[in-house]
Amino acid sequence: MFDKTTLSDKHILVTGGGSGLGLAMAQQFHELGAQVAICGRTESKLIDACNLIGEGSLYYVCDVREAANVASMFDYLTEKWGQIDGLVNNAAGNFLAASEDLSPNAFSSVVDIVLKGTFNCTLEFGNRIIRKLITESNNYAKTGNSPIRGNILNIVTTYTETGSSFVLPSACAKAGVLAMTNSLAVEWSTYGIRLNAIAPGPFPTEGAWSRLMPDPSIEEAYQRGIPLGRYGMPIELANLASFLMSPMADYIQGGCITIDGGERLMAGQFNRFVQWMPRPMIKQAFGAMKRSKK
Repeated sequence: MFDKTTLSDKHILVTGGGSGLGLAMAQQFHELGAQVAICGRTESKLIDACNLIGEGSLYYVCDVREAANVASMFDYLTEKWGQIDGLVNNAAGNFLAASEDLSPNAFSSVVDIVLKGTFNCTLEFGNRIIRKLITESNNYAKTGNSPIRGNILNIVTTYTETGSSFVLPSACAKAGVLAMTNSLAVEWSTYGIRLNAIAPGPFPTEGAWSRLMPDPSIEEAYQRGIPLGRYGMPIELANLASFLMSPMADYIQGGCITIDGGERLMAGQFNRFVQWMPRPMIKQAFGAMKRSKK
């Protein structure tokens, strides 16, 4: 269904695009003809990622938690491209912890990246389209019958609606992102801005996955519990994202599409930890993971 012109007229920014699923999406967008930019906090990682993405890809060192930093990034990309057509809010943080052991700073560390960062990028993206539209014409559609001028895709999770044990900050933040998606899908339709979400289930990636699977035996048991019997491949998520960012999906608005091999039907992703080992052992495993990262 795709070819090298599917996204040829698109200029897409992927936050957290230096590794993992963000990088996979950026690579696929570029392969399908889009101009692609990525952002993150580590320049060396972004440089390596751009080498993988391909010629013409851009990067910007940005902390999405900082609105001024986000505005500077959009200034830079607008100067380079003239316009930004698409935004993928992928930047995230997560870790496993018993909720009673969370500190306020630990909670904020995830919520600020996921929810506040998504808000900062979304507002900057949307306001630039809205200001340009109003400047060019005071007669823009008031009823939502408007051509598509911008496309926002938010990466949430399968436990956004159900919640999940041991990832409370992520569950709260991602639920907020989904609410933002649904709210703005209505409010910004009049400006021709689309908003949708993808809820990935288990997609092993270097880095993030190792922080969420404390033991190989748990990882094996987890996989056996997925109805399709395997984990997702990054290209499968990238293909779904490419479709949603393309004109083929222009009538999809306010949707949240799950891609998880049926895992969501088993309830919150990490709820099964309470079945696999005693709680003191769970906490011990989490503590060992935390110490190994220092």
